[in-house]
Amino acid sequence: MKKIILSTLVLGFLASCSVTVPVNATSNEVGSKVGIAKTNAILGFFFDGGDASISRAAKEGKISKISTVDFKHTVKLFGLIHSYETIITGE
Repeated sequence: MKKIILSTLVLGFLASCSVTVPVNATSNEVGSKVGIAKTNAILGFFFDGGDASISRAAKEGKISKISTVDFKHTVKLFGLIHSYETIITGE
């Protein structure tokens, strides 16, 4: 019984779930540049400033004409850690 409980806990700490959702698309051509803005939350608190905005992603990728916007949400460690990413493409 102890092995089953220990195995379940270990797998729970190693497991993660990730979902990527398209948010928006424009009539601009899909460019070769990609910009990503990331942030993490632990127990609901953003210790790194919490900026996963479209404008930050555009600055990171040096993009002035946005083509697509995607959002990625990853959950780790039994839901204790959440990662958020905004991914944009364009020129």
